[in-house]
Amino acid sequence: MKFKKGLLINISEDKLDPIHWKKLDLLADKKVSLPKDSPQIQTEIKDADCILTGFQIDIGRKEIDAAPNLRYVSVLATAYGKIDTDYARKKGIVVTNVPGYSTESVAELVFAVILENLREIARAKEQASKGNYSEAGFKATEIKDKVFAVLGLGKIGGRVAQITKGFGADIRYWSKNRKKEVEKQGIKYQGVNKLISEADIISLHFAETDQTKHFLNGERINSIKSGALIISTVPNEIIDLTVLEERLKKADLTFISDHADELDPRIAKRLSKYDNCIFYPPIGYISNEARIAKQEIFIGNMESFLKGKPINTVS
Repeated sequence: MKFKKGLLINISEDKLDPIHWKKLDLLADKKVSLPKDSPQIQTEIKDADCILTGFQIDIGRKEIDAAPNLRYVSVLATAYGKIDTDYARKKGIVVTNVPGYSTESVAELVFAVILENLREIARAKEQASKGNYSEAGFKATEIKDKVFAVLGLGKIGGRVAQITKGFGADIRYWSKNRKKEVEKQGIKYQGVNKLISEADIISLHFAETDQTKHFLNGERINSIKSGALIISTVPNEIIDLTVLEERLKKADLTFISDHADELDPRIAKRLSKYDNCIFYPPIGYISNEARIAKQEIFIGNMESFLKGKPINTVS
């Protein structure tokens, strides 16, 4: 069995290796690929029974109603907050995502940016490249014994918590559902508001949903202790950036994110002027291993659906 027509939105040629493009060709009689801002989408969606999207592409009630033959939507990403999964479910449309493909890659990046910040590694490297090998003026803070808060104990959050144990930190977590098996490993559960207020390091690991929008709201941001470090590898919508900016002005915490590419350029420029706001490109998911796993899961989702046994469903 094949899809009659697959509409690809914002999945450019470089997003899949040639071998996976060949596999995709075998799964649809016809495929049309368009950029996210193409006016042709409204025309091509009308007879599509399959929509494949890149990261952060809106597929809401309007798009679903415009595609009466639609039966499957697949996101080439873990985050699926831009898909109206509730409405898709009502329409009998299956939505899948790509979970877990970059767990190790993102978790390792969390500690890369923490250590770079706490140990001034970038400054040290730049100084040494100029022939200055003096340690004078450098400062450092250890992770050991710090209260390390993991907010959201899914696959990535869980892996971050495991790695944190190796540093000897006081590792605590909050998640929508308690994880008793994790707690047996010495990772302590704590109420979210108290945890945020006591943490020295906060690592955010939530998918973007209606329930997680502005999870880090004004009250919680203002409760963060002075000197704390926040690492966000999640969509910006999870944080109230207006309140965050006011807190950044006080210069008593550090905020690190690898999602600046999704910000309004004016907001990104404004936040970047604060020395305690550090932005990276979205490099968390970039590793050879994650790239291959992402494609295999994506194609596997389609194959499983066509066999009548959908996996990695979110609707």
